[in-house]
Amino acid sequence: MYKDVTFEEYALARGAALIRFARLLTADEHRAEDLVQDVLAKAYASWRRIGALDQPDLYVRRMLVNANTSWWRRAVNREVAVAEVGGIATAARDSAADSADRDELWRLVLQLPARQRAVIVLRYYEDYDDATIAELLHCTQGTVRTQAKRALEKLQQLRRPAVDAAKGER
Repeated sequence: MYKDVTFEEYALARGAALIRFARLLTADEHRAEDLVQDVLAKAYASWRRIGALDQPDLYVRRMLVNANTSWWRRAVNREVAVAEVGGIATAARDSAADSADRDELWRLVLQLPARQRAVIVLRYYEDYDDATIAELLHCTQGTVRTQAKRALEKLQQLRRPAVDAAKGER
């Protein structure tokens, strides 16, 4: 799809999608933009090789996942991401209940380990199949399914106390 395009064409066509993907991975809008900028700078330097691949977009997304993982591993990095309030335009389009449900679910997703969160984001937000996710995360399809299963179980466990607390308030 993006094979044999110039770097500029690729960055223009896919930049917004890459930032959206990075935001879902990092849960921090500003760090996501920095992450995409760093990865695109690295991709630019190697674009002859990356652009010649069958699926350069998957390669760049893998670079984003790896860069995000590297950021978390650095011991010197002490930044803490905080939840941000959605924009006014988003609030106007969504009903309050839908917005609250999505916000609650996203807060639960943020509590997942990085690998499980990456699988959930790639599967349910980016709509990739297990084979593509496995390729992006350098693991087997079985590992993807296991991580997804564990993530969903963890989300159910995390959601149960919140639901019980809401019932108790009524």
